[in-house]
Amino acid sequence: MSVIIAVVVGALATRFVVVAGRDIVSARVLQRTNYRGKRVATAGGIFAVLAVLIVEAARDVLGSLGVGDEPGNLVRALVMFACIGFGLVGFIDDILGSPDESGFRGHLRALADGRLTTGVCKIAGGAAVALVLVGAGSSIIDGKRVILDAALVALAANFVNLCDRAPGRALKVSFVAWIVFAIYARDDVVGVAIAPVIGAFLGLFGDDLHERLMLGDSGAYVLGGVLGLAVVLDTGTTARTSVLVVLIVLTALAEFVSYSKIIDRVPPLRVIDQAGRRKAA
Repeated sequence: MSVIIAVVVGALATRFVVVAGRDIVSARVLQRTNYRGKRVATAGGIFAVLAVLIVEAARDVLGSLGVGDEPGNLVRALVMFACIGFGLVGFIDDILGSPDESGFRGHLRALADGRLTTGVCKIAGGAAVALVLVGAGSSIIDGKRVILDAALVALAANFVNLCDRAPGRALKVSFVAWIVFAIYARDDVVGVAIAPVIGAFLGLFGDDLHERLMLGDSGAYVLGGVLGLAVVLDTGTTARTSVLVVLIVLTALAEFVSYSKIIDRVPPLRVIDQAGRRKAA
């Protein structure tokens, strides 16, 4: 029940932030052209991050008054840092990024030419955030796997970002992954810690799906990073290694094939992907 309450609270907090920040949503600096040529605010994930920050602050106040968990929960602190860290590097790419270079190869080519793209900053920054998270959480997990577990967290963030190519897609993929994790974790400390984050992004689902805003890297990176962190903190070595291998394969595959084309060619995936989305004119 704690997980359900945390999800609902996270969703309500996001709706409050979006409604209260409607002037920010319409700011010119956030406007980008989406896949259908429509001008839409990007970096929508930053509103979910702000919502999680509000929820965590309220949790600490209530905890200090003897309601709920006491302040000082390391897992919650790690989840909050993941939101802020991945949100920051994603926001930089959302606002300052150029569509001219994409994918690992594109960014590496730019770097070889002596140009530091925001994509390289995002990749390097995401890796650094993942290393800090895993290093800080080494008292909970096996500290000897820092590099491998950090790779899992960073690749999870990158994979959800790869899925953010159509309205609602990254959120649908993330919610399916979270449901699988929630069945495993139930109401344990990690499951409760990430629940407000899932709820916060659930609060953006309608806006993202109906093209009122775009999730952006600041959203997709956070969702993937938090889910990857949850796997690292809550599962054994075998499970983490298996997830890491899958993420490596999916990341490498994305350099050679288009996930959008694969989804369009597989009817069940196409139906799920397009569910709730506005039809093209």
